[in-house]
Amino acid sequence: MTDVEYARAFFSKDYFATEATGIVIEEASRGRALVSLKTDRRHKNASGRIMGAVYTTMADYAFAVAANYGNPVTVSLNIQTSFLTAAKGETLFARAEVIRDTRTTSFCEVCVTDELGTDIARVSAVGHKMKPLLPAYTPEEGEYNPYREQMASLR
Repeated sequence: MTDVEYARAFFSKDYFATEATGIVIEEASRGRALVSLKTDRRHKNASGRIMGAVYTTMADYAFAVAANYGNPVTVSLNIQTSFLTAAKGETLFARAEVIRDTRTTSFCEVCVTDELGTDIARVSAVGHKMKPLLPAYTPEEGEYNPYREQMASLR
C-alpha cells in the first residue's frame, strides 16, 4: 500500500470528514498532507457562500493526516482560523505542513485554497501526542505503515 492508501484506510473511520463533508486525502507524507473537497449545496450557508466551518474542518483533517504520519496518535488541542476571502471556485484544497514536532506536541500551518488559486484561509493547529510511538515498520510485517500505531489502537 502507498502512504495515501494507508492514510485513507486509517482515516476512513473519520465519518464527519469523509462522509458528512466528502473530504478526500490526496497526499500524505511525513509532516505534510493535502486534502480536497468538491463543494455542493450542503457546504453553503444562507448567503450562498461556503460556510466557514467547512474550511476549518478541512484544515483540521489535513492537520490530522500530517501530524499522525509516523507519530503516536495525535489529536487537536487548538485550531485558529483566519478567513481571508470567500472561495471563488468549486473545489477546495487544504495543504498542511508540520512546522515543529516535539516529543509531545505538533505545530502545523494549513493553507486553504481553491482550484483557481484563491487564498481562502490560513490555519494554525496545535496537537498533542497521546501515547508512546510504536515502530511504523517491523520486518515481520514486510512493509512500512506510517499509521501502524493508530490502526493498532482501533483493535
